[in-house]
Amino acid sequence: MGTTTTTLPLHVCNVKTTDMIINRLHIFLHGTALLALFYYRITTLSQIIKTRETPLIPYLIVIFSELVLSFLWLLHRPSKWRPVTRIAYPERLPEDEKLQPVDVFVCTTDPNKEPSLGVMNTVISAMALDYPPDKIAVYLSDDGGAPVTLAAMKEAWKFAKWWIPFCRKYEVKTRCPDAYFSSLESAADKFIWSTEFVADRNKIEEKYEEFKESLEKNLKIIGSSVSKDHPPIVQVINDANGSENDSSQKGMPLLVYVAREKRPSHPHHFKAGAINLRVSAMISNAPYFIVLDCDHYCNDPTSARQAMCFYFDPEISSKLAWVQFPQHFHNISEHDLYDGNLHYYWREWEGLDGLRGPTITGCNFYMTREAFYGVDRIPKDADLNQLKKFFGSSNELIRSTYKSYKPNVSRDEGKAGARYNTVVEDSMTSLILHCKGWISVWIDPARPCFLGTCPTNLNDMLVQQTRWAFGLLQMTLSKFSPLLYGPPRMSILQSMCYGGLTLDPLYVFPFYGLGIIPQICLLHGIPMYPKVSDPFFFVFAFVFISSQLKHVQEVVSYGDPLRTSLYDLRVWMMKSGACYLYAVLNAILDQFGLNEANFSLTSKVVDDEETKRHQEGMYDFQSSPQLLAPLCSVYLLNLVAFIIGTARIFQSDKGKEVFAQAVLALFGITVNYHLFQGMLLRTDKGRISTSITMIAVAITGIILFFGSLLVFF
Repeated sequence: MGTTTTTLPLHVCNVKTTDMIINRLHIFLHGTALLALFYYRITTLSQIIKTRETPLIPYLIVIFSELVLSFLWLLHRPSKWRPVTRIAYPERLPEDEKLQPVDVFVCTTDPNKEPSLGVMNTVISAMALDYPPDKIAVYLSDDGGAPVTLAAMKEAWKFAKWWIPFCRKYEVKTRCPDAYFSSLESAADKFIWSTEFVADRNKIEEKYEEFKESLEKNLKIIGSSVSKDHPPIVQVINDANGSENDSSQKGMPLLVYVAREKRPSHPHHFKAGAINLRVSAMISNAPYFIVLDCDHYCNDPTSARQAMCFYFDPEISSKLAWVQFPQHFHNISEHDLYDGNLHYYWREWEGLDGLRGPTITGCNFYMTREAFYGVDRIPKDADLNQLKKFFGSSNELIRSTYKSYKPNVSRDEGKAGARYNTVVEDSMTSLILHCKGWISVWIDPARPCFLGTCPTNLNDMLVQQTRWAFGLLQMTLSKFSPLLYGPPRMSILQSMCYGGLTLDPLYVFPFYGLGIIPQICLLHGIPMYPKVSDPFFFVFAFVFISSQLKHVQEVVSYGDPLRTSLYDLRVWMMKSGACYLYAVLNAILDQFGLNEANFSLTSKVVDDEETKRHQEGMYDFQSSPQLLAPLCSVYLLNLVAFIIGTARIFQSDKGKEVFAQAVLALFGITVNYHLFQGMLLRTDKGRISTSITMIAVAITGIILFFGSLLVFF
């Protein structure tokens, strides 16, 4: 890329110095305490083996749980070593003539779960980006091949010809029509009191209402059926097929509908397959592209220019693969019960950016086509047969990989890849690109560049997290396992970061190990931790308190309210007890060919009652017994253990010996009080059903019976 004449930087990177110092100090202190903890465990274990004063199997389970927790803690430390933030200055970019073209990919699957109005709002917001229109091409990848979606595209094109000039004329910032008309924003200050603006706004609102009515009419006439067996469909949307032959297309970006071929006998590779660069290579072949989920509209029209601030930097442009923006959401309540903001990940991503950059995070990333193609792995003197082995049989696609290539398809003419075999193709692709020497950057501007919708009920969150966790375990058990594939190809710190990401599902073992065994031993008066008078008691206390306070510090430092630390902790426990449990089981079955990966779509249809509960900070427990029963069972076990165990403490002289186990049980039932409310106190529709509660009681009884047998071994 060419350099700019200005001496001002296009972007700056700021180290979060205070957080960095706190993180490093915590690593030293907490790490030292862990060494002391395991010194105690090893010396005590040798005594137990000799004397058998304490049951060996429960003690080994507790040690194993602590080892897993400590190992995962260690893997996440590199992401805390040097957190950074970045600021881009798009106003310092060169003139528009020097900007490079960008292709936009919007992915959708099912109009029943992803209503056309929301999808088209995303498409229109992408078409309205503050970027030269002749350098923007928007592709809607419709994996459902739904006729109603194609019809909606044609209606969106007609409305966009009114909307885009309006946004440019009045410097509108919110260029998603639905968000614009739902907010108080009008236009740049200099236009607010203009009578011309008021008239134009009323006119464009009229057009938007007509647009919505046309979508509803199409839905009634065409229906919302989808197909899993259809030929490829590619259609450039323009005036001819939009039925407005008298209108000019000047100043409009390219809009293309794509439905790749799907057959029941062939895998479709989830989103990785839907990002169809082959089609775009034949039409626009932009050197950069961005991927958007159908519900993530462009909230700041300058995102492309912000990304270009990094690609125009000669110091990093040659090795920069992608610029990742976070996923922010417009439907989150102030409580954020289900960690919909995903701030747990974004806090980690700031640390990853301090190394060689974050992973690809599903959507909202600008990437170079060169990095995605992997052309750096092709010998420069490769012949046609070698190229076809790499890219397939398309001569046109092969020609598109050369920088001098210009598509031979007109913008007005119609027409008749990522790593596969996992539902987290983004993480696997990221790992491979980082291992090949590419870097990435993370930028989280004050005004979110993209806004989407997140799950507002427990079931959707648990299903989504189970899917992600299973995919991460698939990656761990593949040849791309980060701790094996990474170290020979990239730094050990970055390999640890990827390892921490993919091995998070292992939290299931300490969740159940420490959520069941110490509590059963508490009921029988068997100590699993040092007594209060033992100096090592303070080591365990320090490790526990240190981890909790560090989490609170990270939450508050990121700018979230204190209550978010509680919600985060609850989500972590629910994921560990439900999502990670089934992810591990599915991963084991998958290794024996007994489980098939599937892409379970999260519904974007709004439920009013569900939304109301979410806004009021009430958990919606309308979920599968399969997901809720394990959580409720562990909760009831801790409740029983605390009540009976505490009563026995006061009746015996073993209070000091099992005090830590009583505190652990109390911590669990206090943090997860929402489960107690759902089972026993609430009467609304979103409560935990009586049947699930009864199942949990039965499971608790079974755990207590068989768990009690362990105290004899």
